[in-house]
Amino acid sequence: MRIWILTFGFCVAPLFAELPAATQTAIDAAAAKNLAQTGVPSASIAVVQGGKISYVRAYGNARLDPKTPARPEMRYKIASNSKQIAATAILLLAEDNKISLDDPVARFLPQLTRAQDVTIRELLSHTSGYQDYYPLDYVAPFMVAATTPQHILDVWAKKPLDFEPGTQWQYSNTNYVIIGQIIEKITGKPLIDFLRTRIFEPLGMHTPIDVGRDPWSESDPAGHTTYALGPARAIPPEGNGWMYAAGELAMTASDLARWDISLMNATVLNPASLQALTTEVVLKGGTGTGYALGLDVSKMNNHRRWAHSGGAAGFVSNNVTFPDDKISVTVLTNGEDGAAARIEREVEGLMLAPVTDPEAALSLQHARQIFIGLQKGELEEGLVTSDLKAYFTPEAIADFAASLGPLGAPSGFSQTASEGRGGMTFRSFSIQTSSKSLNLSTYLTPDGKYAQFLISPAPKP
Repeated sequence: MRIWILTFGFCVAPLFAELPAATQTAIDAAAAKNLAQTGVPSASIAVVQGGKISYVRAYGNARLDPKTPARPEMRYKIASNSKQIAATAILLLAEDNKISLDDPVARFLPQLTRAQDVTIRELLSHTSGYQDYYPLDYVAPFMVAATTPQHILDVWAKKPLDFEPGTQWQYSNTNYVIIGQIIEKITGKPLIDFLRTRIFEPLGMHTPIDVGRDPWSESDPAGHTTYALGPARAIPPEGNGWMYAAGELAMTASDLARWDISLMNATVLNPASLQALTTEVVLKGGTGTGYALGLDVSKMNNHRRWAHSGGAAGFVSNNVTFPDDKISVTVLTNGEDGAAARIEREVEGLMLAPVTDPEAALSLQHARQIFIGLQKGELEEGLVTSDLKAYFTPEAIADFAASLGPLGAPSGFSQTASEGRGGMTFRSFSIQTSSKSLNLSTYLTPDGKYAQFLISPAPKP
């Protein structure tokens, strides 16, 4: 059954693995606060937890004149978050033995500058030296008119390189225009058609479009900017063709979350290809770049983190995946201020925060109470199950008392692990005394009674 919830100020999409209510409330607050502070009109957010979409919600207004509430089913332009998908397309073609990451550009586009010296891998990792045709954070006058990939390559990819290939990292959209042209040469079809066939349709992603080829309607969000500290103003998009493989895609936040799940689960690429996509590229001098193939790669408090941002006229996207944690956060906005990054960072912090254990303190208190009682040869019968009471025969209680009593009162008593099993909660504890360190292994029933209470010596360091 599909459940739709309407809440004042926003719409909620179907939930698949619902987040705790407190986390939902905190995400709502982060979105509302940052939209208000930046003046960005709307945000569409999708969160993945445990490898499943767990929260999809839109906030604010997709259009200001007339005011049109944002909805989760609306597409937003993801801009440079398209690059990781274009890189995946190249890796799929490599799996088909139609290209190699170490092929020179000259194999496909020999007319470009130093094409024999630049590899496909260097294009994908921004280490090629080709000059960026779109470094500005606004639409320059020459980008208002439509263009073609060939025009971009003729103007920017035939200039002298900015540096020797593989010796520096410098973000360049030109690299991905070249990539798009190579994909189309190999496949004989438009890039978007290849992406739909090999990636989007198999993943159940039904909303992605190419903003340069597919119509953007009045029902889609309008892009906005601000001038200095002024109000949000609707602005026109780049002319058709300028985004191309460098940032041509628009989709819902939930479909970009489906893409994140595919990366976590390696459902599109084989393991070797996924490793290539997500492994940091190192410069010829041995310096790391922090970038793989269309993805920033790093660690956040020992959590592997794959991320990218994207900016198009009036739109910003931030998308982050923690593959080992099966978590991702997608934030799409129709404004150019920093709301997307700020919301993403706050939601990321919420998702990676240690899980609170409301029963931990009481369980610790009761474990200590049982331990001290056994040191005296007494069993706290009100804190244990009938099974554990039966386990503690007079002989067992005598041995506990004889071996633990001389150790004296514990100087340290702390929980070391907690997890569910068999309908109970397993908890382990570390106990320090003046002469020995002990491990305590327990199971607690849902009503808080101990079903197991086993003491063993802690291994010596």
